[in-house]
Amino acid sequence: MNIKKIILSLLAMFAAVTARAQFDTHFTHYWALQGYYNPAVAGLSGRLNMYGTYAMQMAGYTNAPTTMLVGADMALPTEKKNQAVSANIYNESIGLFTNQRLFAGYAYHFDLWGGHMGMGISAGSLEQKFDGSKVEAEESNDAAFPTSEVDGMGLDLTAGVHYTHQLFYAGVSVMHLTAPTIELGETNEIEIDRTYYFSGGSNIQLRNPLLSIQPSLQLMTDLQAWRADFTIRGTYTYDEKRYYAGLTYSPMTSVAILLGGEINSVSFGYAYEIFTSGVRLIYGSHDLYVGYVMDVDLFKKGRNKHKSIRIL
Repeated sequence: MNIKKIILSLLAMFAAVTARAQFDTHFTHYWALQGYYNPAVAGLSGRLNMYGTYAMQMAGYTNAPTTMLVGADMALPTEKKNQAVSANIYNESIGLFTNQRLFAGYAYHFDLWGGHMGMGISAGSLEQKFDGSKVEAEESNDAAFPTSEVDGMGLDLTAGVHYTHQLFYAGVSVMHLTAPTIELGETNEIEIDRTYYFSGGSNIQLRNPLLSIQPSLQLMTDLQAWRADFTIRGTYTYDEKRYYAGLTYSPMTSVAILLGGEINSVSFGYAYEIFTSGVRLIYGSHDLYVGYVMDVDLFKKGRNKHKSIRIL
């Protein structure tokens, strides 16, 4: 494949997602992956929380993006459990490009206005790779295109605050706080802009004790492009098991269908995103999610009891 075809393929993909921020992957299960976007969320449940997701964006297109994220957070074994740590591993492939992030975070929580305030920061490495050995440029001696695999790395920081109340939650965070510049070889570099996030949601219990509704939203922008997601899920709870179905609408971008649930300590979900900007229905995006929550008490003897209380 020559360089013109590569560029045209990438332009076709990103033209269909004009409302997305320029660098970060958008996950349809954003409401379940708050710890990835905002380190202040770590430890809110007071338990060990593990999660993973795999996204196949615009499936069917050549060089379409695929993304994997694995993360965990837990409250430190202090008396008040008001401190927490987190870790995330992120890997994204877009054609000949690969983006990798490995970062760890710390959060501090305290009571405020009848709710719970968290402040957090995470730090790690952001590495980018480009496999130039697979490029067939029309001019083989063009110095702008490397002929071998090149990579670069930079320091990446994320900071945020998150407030949880009995009726709602809301958070604000900034990813790529250092706005790192990644050098790929001797002639190329990629500048990563800061990306700002706002998230919020609530859990509304209906008159029927088995039914509830979870509205949520996420706004993201790098001050050049933006994306908004509005989600509504309906949840049925029976015998400590939860099942949900819902929809997400992103203006000028897409509509997504959500299905999932929670059995014992395991949560799971699947989403299919349908783009509204001229992309065919079969070229949507698949998003898979799985999570696990368990009690961890290092000061008690015997086995840890496992039980999940995640509803947002």
